[in-house]
Amino acid sequence: MTVAIDRATGKRRGERTPRPGPLTRLKHTYQKYWYAYAMIAPVALVLGVLVLYPLVYGFYLSLTDADSLNSARTIGVNRIEATYTFIGLDNYADILWGDTAYDRFWSHFIWTIVWTAACVTLHYVIGLGLALLLNQRIRGRTLYRLVLVLPWAVPTFVTVFGWRFMLADTGLINSALDALHLPTPLWLEDTFWQRFAAIMVNTWCGVPFMMLSLLGGLQSIDTSLYEAAEMDGASAWQRFRYVTLPGLRSVSSTVVLLGVIWTFNQFAIIFLLFGGTAPDADILVTWAYYLGFGQQPRDFAQSAAYGMLLLSVLVVFTAFYRRWLNRDEPQLAN
Repeated sequence: MTVAIDRATGKRRGERTPRPGPLTRLKHTYQKYWYAYAMIAPVALVLGVLVLYPLVYGFYLSLTDADSLNSARTIGVNRIEATYTFIGLDNYADILWGDTAYDRFWSHFIWTIVWTAACVTLHYVIGLGLALLLNQRIRGRTLYRLVLVLPWAVPTFVTVFGWRFMLADTGLINSALDALHLPTPLWLEDTFWQRFAAIMVNTWCGVPFMMLSLLGGLQSIDTSLYEAAEMDGASAWQRFRYVTLPGLRSVSSTVVLLGVIWTFNQFAIIFLLFGGTAPDADILVTWAYYLGFGQQPRDFAQSAAYGMLLLSVLVVFTAFYRRWLNRDEPQLAN
């Protein structure tokens, strides 16, 4: 049997070169991409300070019984050290299975799911409808785009305060309803109408972003596909179903995911609209804020545990959502 030897390296042909160790690979990677590491280092540092450290510290607090009475604090010139203790997963057990679990967590969780599903659905449906209209050749299209994007361009607190004035008992909306001899709901007092008003205001604020994103997706679809479908006798609905929706798949998947994450954690609208006076309209993020900053004593540990649960729900949803979106990709590749 003859064994071929590579004269340049002195190794047998076909013999596998030993894989370098992790430290050697890291050194080679750094030598090759040191400029990229130098460029992203400031961003990584900022993210570590503003995101990673609060996340780790919040997780630690969720495993303790920390509140405003046993945390480190300064009174005058006196420094009082922290006296809270480590209690493990007791906070999570109390939130999920405690005696008041439904009132303190599950009722807000169910409302948060309903709120998110309703708002994102309205954002997408209304945004897609407006995007389809603005994608047509109509006179004054630029002006319409400018007007429709204003709710998104105006700062959120200005928009919410404007709605708060209009939804007051003697506000513009109730005055108009009263002039038409229609019932005037208690928008800021009754639980059902509080939730309805919150969805309405969030829809007003969120539709422009969805509209602009989907409009960009519509303009990227090849017009020859519509021409071919029309020549084949496809109706308007068939062109929408088999050309428009598949063409918007990548854009839709991204904006829906962003919409779910933003709406699930939408603090500003609920808080500014009701000012902490509507506990039954609180979603999880505003309820967590109330526990940590809106009551006495302030329960930092429970508030941190709510934050960890919020993060867990979004991570699980994102994982399943991406897997569901990618379910057809292997079949398309074949």
